[in-house]
This record gives sequence, structure tokens and C-alpha cells, in this order.
Amino acid sequence: MPDIVIAFFVLGLTAGLLKSDLKVPPSIYETLSIMLMLVLGLKGGMALHGQYSHDMLEKLIPIALLGLLIPLLLYPLLKRLIGLSQADSVSVAAHYGSVSAGTFAVVLALVESQQLPLSPETTLYLVVLELPAIVGMLWLHQKLSGEGSTWSILRESLTSRGVLLLGGGVLIGVLYGPAGLAPLTPVLFGGFKTMLALFLLEMGLCTARACSPLPLAQWRLLAFAAVAPFALAWLGIGLSLWLQLPHGSALVLTALTASASYIAAPAAIRAAIPSANIGLALLAALGITFPVNVLVGIPVYQQWLSWFYLNS
Repeated sequence: MPDIVIAFFVLGLTAGLLKSDLKVPPSIYETLSIMLMLVLGLKGGMALHGQYSHDMLEKLIPIALLGLLIPLLLYPLLKRLIGLSQADSVSVAAHYGSVSAGTFAVVLALVESQQLPLSPETTLYLVVLELPAIVGMLWLHQKLSGEGSTWSILRESLTSRGVLLLGGGVLIGVLYGPAGLAPLTPVLFGGFKTMLALFLLEMGLCTARACSPLPLAQWRLLAFAAVAPFALAWLGIGLSLWLQLPHGSALVLTALTASASYIAAPAAIRAAIPSANIGLALLAALGITFPVNVLVGIPVYQQWLSWFYLNS
């Protein structure tokens, strides 16, 4: 059986496809997304408390470079093969180079429930993959179109809600550690799976809205969104094996490289590239790639990695 939180995503998806009147109030969804990103940052910071080493930096740098490489590889594919405009190619590539906090929460919950080994800096993968992708693609758009400035690109990227919450959570966790955060542990960490379940319920409803009706005229983009996760996952697997990451960290990195952002990237792209059709990016990232990863991809990636780790 898949993890219990996946059942809530399926419930939301089913309710949405059946045109149910089930809704998660916007204020509740905003609260859940804020809490999830903050808790993920705090978890990473607590794991890093008193654990910093030069080896961590040596592993995070190649992961950050992968976050920059993925959108640069996807941009010409989206422009020439999928047939998107320059602005939309940059937008979709940035969404896929950036990563999904929801997917990260799901795979982290799976790894923790199965007690797979994790390196202390695993939560930082989310930050170091997300920023280079967004900044790199906004810079590319600036060079191609002459719109915007380097300072505005950095400001929009570094001050986005996701980056501030994740980065701030990591910093607080590093400074205070498990002892300092003990008063918050029962509510924030004890309720993590409950928050994730309700968040995924809303994600199921959002996915149904994005795909109803399914815009078949965009069949090339839909096919890309369904196939890309399985191809991108191999970049994560290859880097994990090269860096000799623990099994749990490798699964997290693989799921992240296979994912696409629908929280941080849309906000940054909407502000920096007004001509981009954010709806297309969300259709691909949230409507197709997110459910593919949550329902099918993560178990498949785990099987692929298990084969390598059992035979190494």
C-alpha cells in the first residue's frame, strides 16, 4: 500500500473530477503551505545543528549545478520540439529546473517511515536546486529579450516566500537545534503528516481543476510532462551514485530532479516575465508531473535505486 498521505491526494483528485463541492478554504491552504515549508526548513536545520563539515559543501555544489543544468537542457527541447514561445519555454524550463516542495514532503515522509538512511544536509537539496534554476532561466530570458535587470531577478528569486521560509527555517534550526526547538516539536513536527495530508487533499483538487477539461491541443506539452520525470530522475540517480549518497538521500534527490515547481517558480516567473503563460507551466507541473510522481514515479524511482544499492 502507498503511504497514507497519498490516499488524501487521490481523494481530492477524485472529488475534483466528480465536480464535488469539496473545497479547502484558500486561507487554510495558504497556512498549510507556509507551515509545510517552514517545518521542512526546520527539520533540515535541526539535522545540520553541530553537524557541518566540508564534505557537505562538496556535495551541495554539484547538486546546485544540476539545478542550473536541467532547465538549460530543457529550454531548447521545449522551444524546438514542443513548439513553445521563447517566454513560455523559459517559464516551463524554470518550473522543471526548480523543484516541488510538495513532492519533497511526500518523499521525505516515505523515507522517514521506512527509516532509510539520510545525510544531515538532505533538506538543503530543496533550496540549492530551486534557486539556480529560477535565477539562471530569468537571466537567460533577460539576455534573449533585454527585459528586466540582474538586480530585479535576484530580488524576485531571493525574496520569494518559499526561499525565505525554507532558508529561514534552516537557519533557525541550525542555531537552536533540537533542544531549542523542543517546545515547538509536538505541534510542528508531530503534526507534519496531518498537515501534509490536508495539503495533498487540496493538491488533488487543484490537479483536477488544471486538467478539466484536458487541453488536447497542448498534447506535446502534456506528453512532455508525463515522460520528463522518468528521464530527469536518471540525472538524480547518476549524481546520487557519483556522490555516494545514502539510500534515503538518493531517493529524495532523485524525486526532486524528477519534479517541477508549482509554488516558488510561478511567483518568480509571473513577476519577471509577464508575457509568459503561467497556466501552461502549471498545467504541466501540477496537472501532470506532480500526480505522475506521487502516484507512480516515486515507487518506481525507489525500485531503480534499490537495485543499484543492493548490487553495489
